Amino acid sequence: MRKRMKISVQKRISIAFITLVLLGGIIWLISNYRNHILELKFDIITEKNQLLNTILEARRYEKNYFLYFNNKDLDEAIAYASQAENKIKNIIDLYHEYAISPNLLAYHRDIEKYQDALAALKSRNPINQSDEKAMGLVAASQKRQAAIRALGQRITSELEQMVEKERMSVNRIVRESRVYMFLGVFVVFLLSVSIAFFLIFHVNRPLRHIGLAVKKIAEGDYEKVPPLNTNDEFDAFVQSLNTMISEVNKRNEQLVQSRKMASLGTLTSGVAHELNNPLNNISTSLQIALEELEDGDPAYNREILTDAESQIERARDIVRALLEFSRERTFKPKTVYIKNLVEESLKLIKSELPGTIDIDLDIAENLHTVMDFRRMQQVMINLILNAVQAMGTDGRLTIRGRENSERRMICIEIQDTGKGIAPEHKDKIFDPFFTTKEVGKGTGLGLSVSHGIIQNHQGRIEVESKEGVGTTFYIYLPMPSGTIDAIEAQSEEIPA
Repeated sequence: MRKRMKISVQKRISIAFITLVLLGGIIWLISNYRNHILELKFDIITEKNQLLNTILEARRYEKNYFLYFNNKDLDEAIAYASQAENKIKNIIDLYHEYAISPNLLAYHRDIEKYQDALAALKSRNPINQSDEKAMGLVAASQKRQAAIRALGQRITSELEQMVEKERMSVNRIVRESRVYMFLGVFVVFLLSVSIAFFLIFHVNRPLRHIGLAVKKIAEGDYEKVPPLNTNDEFDAFVQSLNTMISEVNKRNEQLVQSRKMASLGTLTSGVAHELNNPLNNISTSLQIALEELEDGDPAYNREILTDAESQIERARDIVRALLEFSRERTFKPKTVYIKNLVEESLKLIKSELPGTIDIDLDIAENLHTVMDFRRMQQVMINLILNAVQAMGTDGRLTIRGRENSERRMICIEIQDTGKGIAPEHKDKIFDPFFTTKEVGKGTGLGLSVSHGIIQNHQGRIEVESKEGVGTTFYIYLPMPSGTIDAIEAQSEEIPA
């Protein structure tokens, strides 16, 4: 069965944020609505408290009237009862649906009855309770007083209960609002944490994984990226990236192969030319030695044969340079004096050094370090011949040797006054097979082999060049530690 694609990361992030926004909006609406209810409740409580105060004032004047039968007290009681009626009408009109008491209309009727009962007292004259003939009327008046007082007491009690219920309602709404707010914040917190974990594990981690893979690719490591198995855009991106890496590797293989084929002719002709010179010298020396074998000077013949032997060694070094690319071999370090290294290297190539080129040596007699003599001699020969070829038949070659105490390194400088290196070629001069010389004039292996030899000595090579002025190569090698005898005792075969 085909694996179904999950919801894309973009959609999941969009859904999460839309949910968060909607939840926040809902919480805001609920909070805003409940705050509105609370404001109305506070207004209702305020109105009912004012109504209660008005009723209490009416009852106070009512009591005064029944004590002293003063018509002014009765008028005040009626006026306050009228105000109470207006207030209850206002409460019913504005807050009826929000009030906690469903019997506001019945309460309104009770207030009307109370007001009518007080108004009815005004139409009757005060009763002279001392008149025994009027005892029957006094009894009726007392009955009316008791009814009015009971009605007033009921109105006051009901209103106090309504105010208390409204307060309890406000307290309940406040408690519920706190619970709703806590639940809302808790849900938002959970959703935010979920989004954060989702971004960390499903977005940030794949992006970091892909970022590291891209960094490796930029550094030249074209290994395939391990799959994420997320079944989303990142997984598809990794698959596309691996496809691209596969194509790049194929193209690189084809490019390397084509470069090898293109450089094969140059390499063959260059190696033939490099070997031809020492072979010609060997042939000439042997012919002279044969001619002078019977009547010649033995010392002269020995010099000719010695020169032939050095040319054989030179040819062997050329072959050895080619082998450096096909295998790594061990080298034997030993204490070597830098000046001796340079002088021995110059002797081997003296036949190729034009007499018109001045050579200056500025190397301390006791400057030394640990190295493989033969390999570093190959480096010196390569750099000196390159300098001579850059200068042609006229110029100055300066070779210096010094200690760099700050870097704890030995520095060997090879400076020429040749034509210099073009800026576009400076970063390529240590690449294998790269050469600006004509076909047959070089293989492009010398500097690359020299770079590898110096690296095997835990050193490095740097170059400064300016076109038309000259070039300087700097060879940095580690300074020796301990005495010369100790260094010689510790010297042993070390893998290159």
